[in-house]
This record gives sequence, structure tokens and C-alpha cells, in this order.
Amino acid sequence: MHHNSRRFWVQTILGIVLASAPALLRAQISLSTIVDLAQRNSSAVKLADADLKKAQAVLAQTKDIYIPNFVVGSSIGPPSIGFPIAQPSIASATMQSLTFSFSQRQYIKAAGVGIRAATLSLKDASEQVALDASTAYIELDTVNREMESAHQQATFADRLMNIEQQRSGAGVDPLSELLQARLKAAQLKLLLLHLEVRAATLVSQLASYTGLPRASIIVDRSSIPDIPTVKAGEPALTTSAVQSAQAEAESRQLQAHGDEIATKIRPQIAFGAQYNRDATSLNNYNLYYSRVNANGQTSKLKADSFAAGFSIQIPIFDLNRRAKARETAAEALRAKVEAEQAQRQNDVQIASLTGNLRELDTIAEIASLKQQIANEQLKAVEAQLQNGNGAGSEPGAAPQLTPKSEQLARIDERQKAIDALDAGFDLTKGRLTLLRALGHMEDWLQELQAK
Repeated sequence: MHHNSRRFWVQTILGIVLASAPALLRAQISLSTIVDLAQRNSSAVKLADADLKKAQAVLAQTKDIYIPNFVVGSSIGPPSIGFPIAQPSIASATMQSLTFSFSQRQYIKAAGVGIRAATLSLKDASEQVALDASTAYIELDTVNREMESAHQQATFADRLMNIEQQRSGAGVDPLSELLQARLKAAQLKLLLLHLEVRAATLVSQLASYTGLPRASIIVDRSSIPDIPTVKAGEPALTTSAVQSAQAEAESRQLQAHGDEIATKIRPQIAFGAQYNRDATSLNNYNLYYSRVNANGQTSKLKADSFAAGFSIQIPIFDLNRRAKARETAAEALRAKVEAEQAQRQNDVQIASLTGNLRELDTIAEIASLKQQIANEQLKAVEAQLQNGNGAGSEPGAAPQLTPKSEQLARIDERQKAIDALDAGFDLTKGRLTLLRALGHMEDWLQELQAK
């Protein structure tokens, strides 16, 4: 009885979950969630994180060389033939560590700066993913709103064709007017098809960014915050990409300095110790190394041996190290030039975006004004259709408007709305790109978190 009751509740809960699954699947997803999932799922971010882990391991390696290692082993084998070749150790233990090195201090500094470069590179990758995901999400919202207007246009175009069919059938308008109405409907159909394809592409793009199923990506318009106001004329912050390049150049220079020091006549001190437990029963060592003491007795090899001490090396002449120093010096110079190039490219991008943004701002203003004018003209058409134009029927008076004029005005007003949405998105995209180029992408991410 208890088993049946538990089965009943399990089936009930499962049924509720399955019944609510479509609703959950179609739930809206906020922009902040999209950006967060995109950053977690991004290959670029994962690669940058792997580089950071590698840099941390390099720093640990350069420091751990001062900590003595401990290695145990054995070299047991069959008896040797002839003169003994290797030491007959049953077990051995060795310990080694670096004690002092002028170069190693530079290598440790280089590894520390390398971690900073990798951290900044990870931040830059995250900001780029946030920009791409935000742009795609906002564009999808814009395209969805444009499709609403395009569907309305298609409805008005169908009404226009019906009106023209009636007018052409009554002999009021020539056949060319009907063909013009059909052409307008076909053009609007093509526009709607283009918007649908673009929306599907953006959904697939966001699904690729986040790893979510395509059907679950529903835009929440209220989750899109206003873009933080940043004036292009104010001093730009150094972006994470430029800072990473500069840190990488500094790390390379420290590495090159360490290699240069290694070519100088400066000592390097290391510590080492070794213990062996030897055996002679499986070999002929005593045959060659035994000796007779003062009492006439034959002494054999001792089973235990131990040695410890410091090793001091001073490079007097080493062409290999000199070549290595020249190699790392060239790499450091290249990294420095790349950092300077990254800064110049960012400055050029800021200048280009600043000019484009002023142009996009004006284009968006013009598109908005055109939409307002078209809306007012539509109201005037609707008013004349309802009340007449007051011109009367005298010769030379302006003709009365027809329902055809109303549909044309509605189509034109919706087209101006689509153009305004397009111009608004271009302006938004330009502002976000300039925000990143100026080094203020963190402001946008804070706006997303606050939203």
C-alpha cells in the first residue's frame, strides 16, 4: 500500500512537470542571464582561463625550484658480466634544489607579471563575449519589433489589394494600380521573410553562445538597461586587451633580463644529497672492489652510502646561453611593439567610432522625425476620411481621400517605424562598441547586474 502511494505521488509530480514544461520552455530570458551563460560557455573565455591556469603553474614552477625534491628508485638487475657498469643499489634516494641564482629572481618576477597578463586577457575575453551577446540580444529584440510592424504592413497591403481589385473592376483605376498594389505586397512579403530569417539566425547565434535550446530563447525587453552615458571626448581608460599586451611585454622583458644575467660571470648554487642501499649478492662487485686490510682479512663494500653538498657553477663561456638570451630579447622587443600597436589600433578605433556615432545619432534623429511625420500624416488622412477635407465639390477643389489613401498612409507609417528601429539599433550598437573601446565595458556589466 505504501509502495502504491509513493508511485502515485511520483507519477503526479512527473505529470505536473511535463504539463508545465512547455510554459517553462517558453519563459523569457533576461539579457543578464544570456550574458552570464555566454561567458560561462564561451570557448574564448575557457581558453583564456586555461592560459591563466598555465601562468599560475609557471609561477609555482619557478618558485618550487628552491624547494628540495625527493626521488626514490632502484636499479636491481641480473648479475653483470665482466667489469661492473652501474651501482648495485637496491634502493636509492636523491634530493636536489636550487639555492641561489641571480637569473631565477627575474624569472619569478616574469612569471608573476605573466599571471597579471593572463588575468587581463581573461577579462578582455569576457568583455568581448558580453558585447557580442548583448548586441545579438538587443538586435533580436529590435527584429522582433520590426516583424510586428511588418505583419501589420502585410495586413494593410492585403486590404490595399482588395480595394484596388474593386476599383479596377469598377473601372475607377487602371490595371497598373492593381499591379502596383501587388508589387507592394510582394515587397513587404520579402521584407518580412528577411526579418524572419534574421531573427532565426540571431536565435541560433544566441543558442550557440549560451548552450541553450533555440526554443527557450525568448527576449525580455524590460531586461535591457539604458546604455551608460560616456562622452567620446573624455580621456579613455586603458582597455583590458591593451593592459594585457603591456603586461605580456613586461613579462618578456624580465625573462630576457634573466637570460642575459645567465650569460654573465655570476655563480649559481645548488644543493644535492643522495643515499644508496647497495647489494653485492646479485653481482660481482666484491670481486673487483674488495680489498685486504692490515689483518689480512678481505673487506667488502658497505651496504649503505650517503653523500651531500653544494654545487657552484660559474658560466665562463657558453654560446648556448648567449643565443638563448638573444632569442628572448627579440621576443621581448616583439611583445613591446605588439603592445604599442594594440594601443594605436584602439586609439584609431575610438576616433572612427566617435565620428560614426555622431553620424548614427543624426540618422536616428532623422528616422524618428520621419516616423513622427508619417504618424501625423496618417492621423490627417483618418480625419479627412471621417470628416471630409472641406473642399466641397466645386471645380478645382482638392479631391476627397479614399480608403486606398488610408492603407498607403498606414503602410508608409509602419515602414518609417521599421526604419527608426533600424537606426536606433545601429546607434545602440555603436554606443556599446565605443563603450568597450573607451575601457568602460565594466559600466555596462554593472548595469546588467543592477537590472
